[in-house]
Amino acid sequence: MKTLSKIRNIGISAHIDSGKTTLSERILFYCKKIHKIEEVRGGGDGATMDHMELEKEKGITITSAATSVDWYGLNRAGLPFAEGDQKEININLIDTPGHVDFTVEVERSLRVLDGAILVLCSVAGVQSQSITVDRQMRRYKVPRLAFFNKMDRMGANVFNGIKALKEKLNHNPVLMQLPIGAEEHFNGVIDLIYMKAYFFDGDNGETVREEAIPADMQDMAKEYRDKMLDQISEFNDKMMEDLLEGKDIPIEVIHETVKKGAQSLKMTPVYLGSAFKNKGVQLLLNAVARYLPSPISCQPPRAIDSNTNQPVPLVPTPEKPFVGMAFKITEEQFGQLTYTRIYQGTLKKGETIYNTRTGKKVRVGRLVRMHSNDRENIDEAGPGDIVAMIGVDCASGDTFVGDDSVTHLSLESMHVPVSVIELSVKAKDKDNQAKMAKGLQRFMKEDPTFHVFTDEESGETRIAGMGELHLEIYVERLKREYKAEVDVGAPQVNYRETIRQQSKFDYTHKKQTGGAGQFGQVVGEIRPLTDENKEKEDQVFRFKNEIKGGSIPSEFIGSCEKGFKDVMDKGPLAAFPLINVDVFLQDGKYHDVDSSDLAFRIAARMGMRQAVKNASPVLLEPIMKVEVESPNDFQGFVIGDLSSRRGIIQGSESNDTGDAIIVALVPLSEMFGYSTDLRSGTAGKATYTMEFARYAECPANVQEKVITERKEKLAQQEE
Repeated sequence: MKTLSKIRNIGISAHIDSGKTTLSERILFYCKKIHKIEEVRGGGDGATMDHMELEKEKGITITSAATSVDWYGLNRAGLPFAEGDQKEININLIDTPGHVDFTVEVERSLRVLDGAILVLCSVAGVQSQSITVDRQMRRYKVPRLAFFNKMDRMGANVFNGIKALKEKLNHNPVLMQLPIGAEEHFNGVIDLIYMKAYFFDGDNGETVREEAIPADMQDMAKEYRDKMLDQISEFNDKMMEDLLEGKDIPIEVIHETVKKGAQSLKMTPVYLGSAFKNKGVQLLLNAVARYLPSPISCQPPRAIDSNTNQPVPLVPTPEKPFVGMAFKITEEQFGQLTYTRIYQGTLKKGETIYNTRTGKKVRVGRLVRMHSNDRENIDEAGPGDIVAMIGVDCASGDTFVGDDSVTHLSLESMHVPVSVIELSVKAKDKDNQAKMAKGLQRFMKEDPTFHVFTDEESGETRIAGMGELHLEIYVERLKREYKAEVDVGAPQVNYRETIRQQSKFDYTHKKQTGGAGQFGQVVGEIRPLTDENKEKEDQVFRFKNEIKGGSIPSEFIGSCEKGFKDVMDKGPLAAFPLINVDVFLQDGKYHDVDSSDLAFRIAARMGMRQAVKNASPVLLEPIMKVEVESPNDFQGFVIGDLSSRRGIIQGSESNDTGDAIIVALVPLSEMFGYSTDLRSGTAGKATYTMEFARYAECPANVQEKVITERKEKLAQQEE
């Protein structure tokens, strides 16, 4: 078993096309995991970490892929240490998608990682998905290094990128290197700690050459080294004093201080390179080994004790009872593959473990270490490891423990974004129906943002997800992997309903026929649930029990809550789900004989319906944040087109290549077919990204139209 201090669990995250998978491929090559570099697009077998046929065809990452590599570091001459040297570091690496439609892949990866590399394009700088990824890293308190990739591209400018990191992401970026040359003349970097120049020779940049800093860059390097030391001294009082007294700072003190700043999340060390041109990757790996935390030095993981609802710290030691989290599952030919992060204890092949959600015992038949789509059988794994169990049935986010003394512990699950778009799918015949059902069942189990449901009125199967591309990929996978012939309906928006004001309820459910009667009274009020009152980010319903003096016995309170929740499925305006409702149960009455769980559930349901109708209900529509990159000549067209789609322009700026970047908030209902219109209006030169921003009230005319269409549809289905 590896020494814990030598393990790094890291992810590579970024905006689309920033070079995450290209960087992963170089890391695998320099760590001797692969012997030939493949590119993401075109030729060869495609990148190692993009193993799905669809990923190779489209040149995008759809699912996160995990691998494990050993890095032996570089010695002071810039050459790799010999294998077996004490410098060996084991890196568990996860390459994540950049497209917002697959954001849950990033979410669940960051949930189990200890550190990350935030890849940014040196030309475009901080883009919309960079902001989303950064927010996810903050959510799980993941320390990160920034890597400005594509330094060889026209318009590359790391200084603009540093400025964007400060202004857009509110980081404290510290430049650890300077580029030697720029754009097509970029050929190496100056390390500001060692004050040496590094060049990358050989066919694949595998030979790292250390030289003195070029004479024309000596002054600039000294100036930026002083700036770097000044910035990092904030994390070391002794170092700050020594700097003020003009003393030399030992190299080891600099390393320790950078490590402290990075792991506190108050500083982001910045590195440069070009993954495609094989420059700068080995020095980035050195920084991963030096500054990102191991399972011992990372934020201590915590589980929640279901008996007390209090957090319990976990200790990354092999001797303690096993605790791990299933963070990703995929269905395979030989059973379910469950990616698991081990937080405490040891997991062994053949042993029995407990699923704390279901309470069931399961046997670990096979244990494997993943390398993208390949696997290596192992007998055991310890704390800090990321491995996969084969044939263990569970759901994404489940906690496993190895001892029945800790079955009351569960790890906090990941944040799951809301699905905003849906469409109907219909099989051509009964044979295809069975294939489709099997595929949809598997996809829903694997992906928490993908939902399948049957429309009660029409009986049609509907799928919901994060965007058009998300659903398009799943429909394509149905056809390819399950040979299911399906017809797809037009995409539809997932509207929601909410309340705008406070409203009271007082409802008595009384039924007296022959035999036992039913009796239950509930009194209270509902209010809009505001963001500051939410216990967690994605909460849409909150229930507060304010009963005093036992006017409703405690055994019926749970039934009241269920009754209130029942109403959340269908709002009063157009039967869309209700969100953001705060329910306060304040009083009520019960009968010794006639009161029951059912009576109180019905009373709560009817009282809630009564209150919602009087609380000024309103229809909400999903608003998307749209970022368009377009040549300046077409800026007027882009802004005019977004405005005509009820878009609110948030701002526009020009990047170094002279392209305009326009950011707008636009209702999703107006964005269908946008890619075609954008291509035709900009001669195919503009690109865009879109992600869910928030729900907002529909304008009155749109609300009226949606409600009318919904009523017509429901009426047709009833006929």
